[in-house]
Amino acid sequence: MPAELLIEIGTEEIPSDYLENGLRELKRLTETCLKENRIHQSGGLNVYGTPRRLVLIGKEIADRQEDMVQEVTGPPKKAAYDQEGNPTKAALGFAKKHGVSVDDLQSVETPKGEYLHVKLKIPGRPTSEILTEIFPKLITDIPWPKSMRWGDIGVPFVRPIHWVLALLGGEVIPMDAAGVRSGNKTRGHRFMAPRAMEIKDLQDYLQKMKESSVIIDQAERRILVQKEVIKKAKTVSGIPMEDPELLTKVANLAEFPSAVCGGFDKAFLDLPDPVLITAMKEHQKYFAIKDKDGRLMPNFVAINNTKARDESIVRKGHERVLRARLNDADFFFKEDRKRPLEDRLEDLKGVIYQAELGTSFAKVERFVKLAEYLAGQIVPEKTDDIRLAARLCKCDLVTEMVMEFPTLQGVMGREYARLDNHPEEVCLAIHEHYLPARAGDELPTSPTGTIVGLSDRMDTITGCFAIQLEPTGAADPFALRRHALAIIRILEDMEWEISLQEFISRSLDILGQDVEVDRGQVLNKVLGFFRERYKNMMLGSGYESDLIEAVVSAEFDRISQLRIRIDQLRRFMTESGDFESLALTFKRVTNILKKQEEVLTVDPGLFKDPCESVLWDTYEGIKDDVYGLMKKREYLEALNLLARLRKPVDDFFDGVEVLIKESPELRDNRVGILQNITRLFLSLADLSKFSI
Repeated sequence: MPAELLIEIGTEEIPSDYLENGLRELKRLTETCLKENRIHQSGGLNVYGTPRRLVLIGKEIADRQEDMVQEVTGPPKKAAYDQEGNPTKAALGFAKKHGVSVDDLQSVETPKGEYLHVKLKIPGRPTSEILTEIFPKLITDIPWPKSMRWGDIGVPFVRPIHWVLALLGGEVIPMDAAGVRSGNKTRGHRFMAPRAMEIKDLQDYLQKMKESSVIIDQAERRILVQKEVIKKAKTVSGIPMEDPELLTKVANLAEFPSAVCGGFDKAFLDLPDPVLITAMKEHQKYFAIKDKDGRLMPNFVAINNTKARDESIVRKGHERVLRARLNDADFFFKEDRKRPLEDRLEDLKGVIYQAELGTSFAKVERFVKLAEYLAGQIVPEKTDDIRLAARLCKCDLVTEMVMEFPTLQGVMGREYARLDNHPEEVCLAIHEHYLPARAGDELPTSPTGTIVGLSDRMDTITGCFAIQLEPTGAADPFALRRHALAIIRILEDMEWEISLQEFISRSLDILGQDVEVDRGQVLNKVLGFFRERYKNMMLGSGYESDLIEAVVSAEFDRISQLRIRIDQLRRFMTESGDFESLALTFKRVTNILKKQEEVLTVDPGLFKDPCESVLWDTYEGIKDDVYGLMKKREYLEALNLLARLRKPVDDFFDGVEVLIKESPELRDNRVGILQNITRLFLSLADLSKFSI
């Protein structure tokens, strides 16, 4: 009979940033364990969480494992029976071991001969027994960014466990989790209903949680927080600033959220908006409020974990704490403004970027030169602005404000540059050069910010590879994967015809002035690193592996061209009836050329068979058109032209012996024809990568 499963792990307060992933892992691990142990569940599993509890609910869990049939092979048949056909000790022992009669034994043919064989029906055990065994370990297998050990308990967990509620069909699942014995009791809200409560079943649990001021559903709390924040902001005719990240964070900080609206001195509005917003968000988890025109108001909304008996007292408490933070921010801002931003460039000489790569000042000097190189390639008229933005973009790292609020790096640089009356595009670039900050994040909008960001990231990647700080499966401390993906996304988005190899090479040339570099080796490694990141990105976008490989293997230098090449090759595959035949033909060509390293010339005067002339004339007739179409990015049309070579190549293979031994001159001439055709194909794609 299906039964309801309810497990609640009661803990001390779990960090809000940990909760969502912890719940996902709890669900994943449980689904895996149920499947591996043949415990059927048809109603699905749901996970809920608050700062004090992780909750797992399953509504249709089988009360027993499914039975299992196990096939066991025994001794060879010739050793199991004597000449009269009577069972020997080997057969009798095998039957006894598995609890069956000798008459139940069967024989089965194997590659080694005929062996005894028996099918055993293993009845399923009660689900409660299985859960008793697996859940204590499952709980400790949940991965957390950081775990704790407490008392004399050697079991790590995110926070100390205080109780475990474990019921299947209303009956307690007996287990010991981190030294805590499971039972049928839970607790309500820490302050509003701290008493222990006995739970009969799932419905009783849900009802008592509601009565005890605990909203277990994090999604429900998030909606409640959003409504409360909007409602309180309206009391001062304001609108809360949208911040999904903060919304999730505060929803995971409270079991029963309630809101209060407070204010601060209008004089603090003289600070840049990002400073006020960050001071409210980072330290206090407050929501900033703007007016109908989008201007920041001297107000905020705070979320509490209890209903306020006297809201005015709670409000004053929040205002007092925020006032101290804003006073600090005001002091930092005024101290920073005593010096122009550009004066702080020298301060970077005292900041070690990386022991072998030097100071942050040395790094800035390197990527300033790299940015000047890119500017000359793309927007030479903006070189002066790009140079200035690159020089300024790290200066805010040594300001008081950024040292207090690290998330404001780039933002404060932009604000201070504006106050120093630098050009707006330079100011914007100081902030935008950090974009994208994470996967899926927005990209920079200005050429200046884009070029500075590309140069900074490439210097980081080449520098780390040069000193063998390459990312591993376990660690990527300098976020090189993220930096490489950012460069790829930007080059693709901007559609700049930049040679990736030349970009890396220039970065290594500049780096070589500070660091000893094995240039050839590092260049190949970095190119390979970018190639793998690109392939992973495209696989994640739903493209087929051999399709990606066909294009990337043929050419991986102009990132801006790759996706359109892949898209048009995919169209050619689906629309052209010649694709498979063409791919097979190309494989025949590449197989012939595998061991041929010398580039050979073609002399039409040596042609002996008409098929040689037809193939060469067809190649000569389409070659320039193919390259012309490629320059215009009309790759599909170029592929359709290449398809004309299929029949002449097949006829060529049928008509002549390519690797003719009797005449090295003819052999080299025919191989030369195939080399030229291969180069033309590889200018578009390596069709030999397809599994056909």
